Amino acid sequence: MKKTARYFSKKKYLLKTILTSKVKSTIDRYKKCRFWLTKGLWRVANNWKETAPVVSGQTAGIDSMFRGLDENRDLLVKKLNAGQDLYPNCDTSIWLRNCTRDIPTPVQGKIRGKIPEWLSGSLLRNGPGSTQVGNYEFKHIFDSSALLHRFAFKNGLVSYQCRFLESNTYKQNKAAQRIVITEFGTKACPDPCKTIFHRFSNVFKWGDDQSDNAMISIYPIGDEYYAFTEYPIMVKIDPTTLETLNTIDIARMTGIVHHTAHPHMAADGAVFNLATVPKIDGPHYCVVKFPRVDSGGYQYSADEMFGRMCIVATIKCRWPLHPGYMHSFGITEHYFVVVEQPLSISLSTVMVNRFKGNPISSALKWFQDCPTLIYLISRSDGKTVKTFKSDAFFYLHIINQYEEDDNVVIDICCYRDPSMIDCMFVEALQNLNKNPDYAAMFRSRPLRFVLPVNRNPRDGDDVNEHLYVCPEKLCDLGCETPRINDLKIGKKYRFFYAISSDVDSENPGTLIKVDTYNKTCKTWCEKNVYPSEPIFVSSPDAEDEDDGVILSSIIWGGSECTHQAGVIVLDAKSWTEIGRATFITQSPVPKCLHGWYAAAV
Repeated sequence: MKKTARYFSKKKYLLKTILTSKVKSTIDRYKKCRFWLTKGLWRVANNWKETAPVVSGQTAGIDSMFRGLDENRDLLVKKLNAGQDLYPNCDTSIWLRNCTRDIPTPVQGKIRGKIPEWLSGSLLRNGPGSTQVGNYEFKHIFDSSALLHRFAFKNGLVSYQCRFLESNTYKQNKAAQRIVITEFGTKACPDPCKTIFHRFSNVFKWGDDQSDNAMISIYPIGDEYYAFTEYPIMVKIDPTTLETLNTIDIARMTGIVHHTAHPHMAADGAVFNLATVPKIDGPHYCVVKFPRVDSGGYQYSADEMFGRMCIVATIKCRWPLHPGYMHSFGITEHYFVVVEQPLSISLSTVMVNRFKGNPISSALKWFQDCPTLIYLISRSDGKTVKTFKSDAFFYLHIINQYEEDDNVVIDICCYRDPSMIDCMFVEALQNLNKNPDYAAMFRSRPLRFVLPVNRNPRDGDDVNEHLYVCPEKLCDLGCETPRINDLKIGKKYRFFYAISSDVDSENPGTLIKVDTYNKTCKTWCEKNVYPSEPIFVSSPDAEDEDDGVILSSIIWGGSECTHQAGVIVLDAKSWTEIGRATFITQSPVPKCLHGWYAAAV
């Protein structure tokens, strides 16, 4: 028996030595691969700078759109040295409040003004609910436990309720009273039961140990509603009770490793989304379709839509080990529009991170000197029609896109670089008033790119060279979470609505209406009030694009108003307040991200 025990002990030691050696060699190979890929990207960048053609009449690059916006840095440094707050009008604690108690039963709001009686439906919202699990704290706002909100409108009255999304991640964290699964910016607390062998085996199991904390958006699929995140899962919710029903794991069904949190709904009810799919020759961007009706007009249920999901367009990522980070995409009558920014996800770092348990945020790589590529993909055959390039920029949200006079026009909320992601780390939010660069890092502008579909290369140009396009500015205010009249998605439109992203403005809590025809804007704000994404709801007798109302959930800054929530109703045409409902809650209410207006729910 002793000999047998010694034999197996020796075998176990040998196996451990071999596996440890293989892990080390694998990591070394990834590091070498990353080194040579980076050198290759620098060569691409240098070549891009030397050969980038300029379209006639376009001379100013994206840098010029932000020039002069941050000239007050010296003043901010002086204020910092004097012990003054740098951004006294901005209260970032609204993101850091921790909801401690669900409100499953609707509570009635106190009405000020008048709520239109024709409004009959629910404004559903999703976003961060709590940055704490037991004695542990998430490091990034995108990691917070998802909290769902519902503002129900009926007969001029409004009720409110909220409930945590009971994802598997949420339930595991709650049971263990610690952060069990690594999130976007937060490393999970070590599990003493998991050895190096467990971690090594999980490196190649893409669906294991992945968060299903869907805290970004809400969209309808068929007659049902789902909470979305960027990991390819969808969590079905009850839009009336906010109860979590079940999780749809798209990754296990199709091999998708990432999809955007902003799908598109077609007129016939079909759902399109942009996904990243690994293949033998490298990762590809794929447009996936969930059909709503068949050729005979039969209407599929949501489950049948998932079962009939298919890929309708594919394009290879430009860098085999660095697929681009995608949060949204565009769709027009004839094209899918994919904007590949030079913010990439290093696959080698992802593999190492999965072994070490590190968050994916450290795998994001930004290549400032490489262009942003914009692909037009035919909706009829899935083939790439044309590729354009522009200066590097970072974006999360596309405002809208449409076809006009042999051009595709696409409007995007653009940043100079992805620094704004770092601005959403909890520590950065807490130290806002100590960072003279914070406002510049969060600075965005809505830019319009006009893509000439039928323009041919000039004489002497390489026929394979991508045409360079330079944008124009739609307004000189920072805009985020843009929304439009949904009937105008993919079509020529005039107005979009957004919240301010300028933390150094006189009132950072500003709602913005932009007229894209005249390049003018209107604003609404109230001291110490912070609105969320504005949702347009068309009036029953609408004739014009902006005939309707804007719904926006609101919270108040300061320590005295943490247990208070509300919703404001603006006349979308005049941009004036019609009415609002306010609610006193038993628990703090943090600021939310995205949502959906569900009519008759």
